[in-house]
Amino acid sequence: MERDIVQGFYTIHRVSPGISIGSRLLASSTACHQTHTHLKRGSSTVKFIDSRVNLTPLRFEGDLIAEVPRAFRAGLPVTFKWLLFPVTDFFPLLSLQTFTAWCNSHLRKAGTQIENIEEDFRDGLKLMLLLEVISGERLAKPERGKMRVHKISNVNKALDFIASKGVKLVSIGAEEIVDGNAKMTLGMIWTIILRFAIQDISVEETSAKEGLLLWCQRKTAPYKNVNIQNFHISWKDGLGFCALIHRHRPELIDYGKLRKDDPMTNLNTAFDVAEKYLDIPKMLDAEDIVGTARPDEKAIMTYVSSFYHAFSGAQKAETAANRICKVLAVNQENEQLMEDYEKLASDLLEWIRRTIPWLENRVPENTMQAMQQKLEDFRDYRRLHKPPKVQEKCQLEINFNTLQTKLRLSNRPAFMPSEGKMVSDISNAWGSLEGAEKGYEEWLLNEIRRLERLDHLAEKFRQKAAIHEAWTQGKEEMLQHRDYETASLSEIKALLKKHEAFESDLAAHQDRVEQIAAIAQELNELDYYDSPSVNARCQRICDQWDALGALTQKRSEALQRTEKLLETIDQLYLEFAKRAAPFNNWMEGAMEDLQDTFIVHTIEEIQGLSTAHEQFKATLPEADKERQAILGIHNEIAKIVQTYHVNMAGTNPYTTINPQEINAKWDKLVPQRDQALIEEHARQQNNERLRRQFANQANVIGPWIQTKMEEIGRISIEMHGTLEDQLTHLRQYEKSIVNYKPKIDQLEGDHQLIQEALIFDNKHTNYTMEHIRVGWEQLLTTIARTINEIENQILTRDAKGISQDQMNEFRASFNHFDRKRTGMMDAEDFKTCLISMGYNLGEAEFSRIMSIVDPNRLGIVTFQAFIDFMSRETADTDTADQVMASFKVLAGDKNYILADELRRELPPDQAEYCIARMAPYTGPDGVPGALDYMSFSTALYGESDL
Repeated sequence: MERDIVQGFYTIHRVSPGISIGSRLLASSTACHQTHTHLKRGSSTVKFIDSRVNLTPLRFEGDLIAEVPRAFRAGLPVTFKWLLFPVTDFFPLLSLQTFTAWCNSHLRKAGTQIENIEEDFRDGLKLMLLLEVISGERLAKPERGKMRVHKISNVNKALDFIASKGVKLVSIGAEEIVDGNAKMTLGMIWTIILRFAIQDISVEETSAKEGLLLWCQRKTAPYKNVNIQNFHISWKDGLGFCALIHRHRPELIDYGKLRKDDPMTNLNTAFDVAEKYLDIPKMLDAEDIVGTARPDEKAIMTYVSSFYHAFSGAQKAETAANRICKVLAVNQENEQLMEDYEKLASDLLEWIRRTIPWLENRVPENTMQAMQQKLEDFRDYRRLHKPPKVQEKCQLEINFNTLQTKLRLSNRPAFMPSEGKMVSDISNAWGSLEGAEKGYEEWLLNEIRRLERLDHLAEKFRQKAAIHEAWTQGKEEMLQHRDYETASLSEIKALLKKHEAFESDLAAHQDRVEQIAAIAQELNELDYYDSPSVNARCQRICDQWDALGALTQKRSEALQRTEKLLETIDQLYLEFAKRAAPFNNWMEGAMEDLQDTFIVHTIEEIQGLSTAHEQFKATLPEADKERQAILGIHNEIAKIVQTYHVNMAGTNPYTTINPQEINAKWDKLVPQRDQALIEEHARQQNNERLRRQFANQANVIGPWIQTKMEEIGRISIEMHGTLEDQLTHLRQYEKSIVNYKPKIDQLEGDHQLIQEALIFDNKHTNYTMEHIRVGWEQLLTTIARTINEIENQILTRDAKGISQDQMNEFRASFNHFDRKRTGMMDAEDFKTCLISMGYNLGEAEFSRIMSIVDPNRLGIVTFQAFIDFMSRETADTDTADQVMASFKVLAGDKNYILADELRRELPPDQAEYCIARMAPYTGPDGVPGALDYMSFSTALYGESDL
């Protein structure tokens, strides 16, 4: 049935005669006919004069507007194939084609399709069928009659269903659809596409058109020659469609061979691949898109939405795979940290096990040189071997704390090291090491003092023994000589007097013999290594002394028997002998005392010896008077002999002492002692200089270390800036502390000089090198632990999503209830803190919370434990159920998963990780090779044993 054409202005759109768009539309619609149109010359917009056609309200844009051909410009009537459309209120031809293909892509699921979009929906039957297919819901039963009222009823049911989905239909009524109003029909189809194909698209809190555009931009971002900014000209070169397919199915398109200057090939490739492999019908034509300056936005959106829905399942699988990869990566990292901890702990414990027996070895050496070597070995241990182990111990504690923090942040169970490798076990072993170390150093110093004392006693023994042996030399022969048998009376008397003098001398030497025996006894008590030779020599002296006593007694008896025969004794010789012998004995005693070696440790002691020596020298004038008197006796004897020509047979018969010997001993009595005291005084002055040098540095370094320890304590409690600012400040602080190390090393060098000088005390300072070492090690450990606590707080903040203000609030609350300012809260303070924050605590609930923050039941809550508790109260983290749900997505809703599925969805190393640890699935619905991902997921979070 033909309808009259209303006179009006129309835009003429050219279609090549008999081909291309016109011919395709003629095959699917009655919208185009061959018409004879008389056109006014010189215009592309004309008034219809005489023609009859069916009009379809569609339009072309841009370069498709008809050009007036040459024949028309010549004024001749020409026959063309034209499509005539009103200028306003219509959809483009591209939308008609796309909407038709979109409807057919859903209707074919019900075994039907449409040919003419404005005609085939007029009775409402296929419209209702289309809505049922795309919504998955059943509509009211349609009317099967052919009357207009039946058609209107069916269309109203469809429109009511659309309205029930929250869609507001403006100016679209059932009568317009039934009457074949193309504008209203296409508007209705566009509304359906928006509601069921585009509206539910949501990407990062944007939806519908914006969400679909953002999805396209995200998926094509890796492709440098693709820039999606809209749903029209951004798609003209075809690379956007190809990039979407290649991103999800790279095996379908060789993207590297595509060229931006060949849009026809790109578009046809994308359309053909989408239809063949992705079940997306061909809704667009490459010629329509390339030949249009601005492709129709609605058509492009409709077609692209089909790609979004086709790939949405792959997106879910990608999300699930990413979640599993994240969880597995955390698990693998934690396992590596556990292995590193076990190895480091084993190595450190083995070193401690080897070192303690060496420090506990108390077998003494026999010589000072050997003990000095032991002391040097110990210094090397303290200076070279122990410091790296201190660092390893500190690093081990830091690694353990970091691992436990990461396990808590990822909802994993706490790491429990192997038996005997806990941090507490290492601390106990380290304590045993330091106890053995301290005892070993004390033992070394005591042994050195003991050997020094032994060497002094042994030297003293040798000196006294040598003097005594020199005195006794020839005494036995003299006592055994029988010269009195042939001597004259005077000689007999002289021999008798001489023997009396010898007896006096023998009695005077009794004290020396007792001293020798006492020294030998002391050497035995001090376990002197050469005690046997000392004892043998002492025994020889004692035996000789007994023999001398017996011989003296025997000779005395013999002389007394002849005393009556001997009357003349030279009194002067006798007097000389009597006075010379004690004086000589006094000089020998004084020489022994002055030659005796001495040990002093301070300048005051050497000054005391010098004072005593000066006091001794003050007594010399009186002794010199006695010496002069004795020499006067000898001079008187000489004078008498010379005066009376006495026939003297040699020397004084009463004594072997002569004036020359007395004078020689007198001359050597003082100078040697003076020189020894001067040298010792110089040595003690040098020792005092070393003491003051060490004290000056120690009195600065010791308070400096204490001040730094207090400052670190304040920094860890006070809040200044962000955690990153505090971490930066602490690291700068740590650097300044490490830069102080040369002063510690300098102090170590001074300490070594003091030990080499055998200086055992220092009144100028209360700090010992041990105090400085312990303080320095504690300072390094404290700053490292404080930095580690801040780093763990950052990890906790970032992992739990805690803001800086929340972290500051946590620190302020903790500091407020840390009443003792120790960096820890006791149980009562922690309970008060929780009540102030709004917790309603019973005893059972508080006990449960304390078991979380204080698992070792020490009765204290650290700031790190407080943050962990507060972050668990406010943060959301991955759970075993979430991981299990992700595996279920990869398994296609099965209760098990196959190895091939894991290898397809996960990176190779993580896929093999899962395959190696998943138990076989034993459910009734299992198949060969099925793996149990449920038990694996719960084991990741410590909820079961894998």
